[in-house]
Amino acid sequence: MRKISVLSVLLLTACVTINIYFPAAAAEKAADEIIKDIQGITPQKTEPKASLSGWQIAVFQLLDNAINVVVAPVQAAEADLTIDSPETRNLRATMASRFAALQPYYAAGYIGIQADGFLTVRDAANVPLKDKNQVSKIVAAENADRKNLYQAIANANGHPEWATQIKSTFAARWVGNAQAGWWYQSSGSWTQK
Repeated sequence: MRKISVLSVLLLTACVTINIYFPAAAAEKAADEIIKDIQGITPQKTEPKASLSGWQIAVFQLLDNAINVVVAPVQAAEADLTIDSPETRNLRATMASRFAALQPYYAAGYIGIQADGFLTVRDAANVPLKDKNQVSKIVAAENADRKNLYQAIANANGHPEWATQIKSTFAARWVGNAQAGWWYQSSGSWTQK
């Protein structure tokens, strides 16, 4: 009887529950990277600091190894989010090529970023008649690709259920990365950045 109790305790303690949490910080970083890539914004390069000599690097590596022996390094302190898949690459390329056509409509205030991160024709009355059809088509195409991008990122990470959270993260980042003069929805009203 005692062997069964010990075995039961061992089996119970061996069970591990793994909770998969949505990596919000990684999603924000990924959204910024993708949006800047689509908009053709290159990150500014920082000048490298003075380099360390060989013996200084060796000392730091020894200290790092010694600390890791005493304190186990925390694995996956910040979860990563996969944003590179054939589908995401294709969508990003399509969106980047479309961006040049969207820019004049953003600048004129004809389109704006809704609170959900999708585009809308904000000022349809002022869109020239010759451009109305083009503006509607380009907004619809962009919105379809944004939706597909969110799902593709979720799928690439093996969590299709994350698409809604990815969409919410991107919604905030589209506004955060909007250029001066663009319109976006905030608390139900339109604001110009």
